[in-house]
Amino acid sequence: MAFQSEREEIEHKKFVDYKDIEYLKQFTSPHAKILGKKRTGISAARQREIALAIKRARFMGLMPYLAA
Repeated sequence: MAFQSEREEIEHKKFVDYKDIEYLKQFTSPHAKILGKKRTGISAARQREIALAIKRARFMGLMPYLAA
C-alpha cells in the first residue's frame, strides 16, 4: 500500500511510461494483478493511465500476465 510520501511522488510524475517496470510494479500484487484505486490511493485518472501502461508492458513482454 502506498504511503503519503509515495503518493505525492506518484502524483507529481509527469508521464507514466510502460517501459518503467520498477514504477509499474508498485501497482501490482505479488500475483501480478493490478491493484485497485482504493488500494493505491491515487486519483482515478492516474489509475487509468497506470493500468494502461501495465497492459502495454504486458503486451510487449516486459511484465508478466501471471506470477510464476
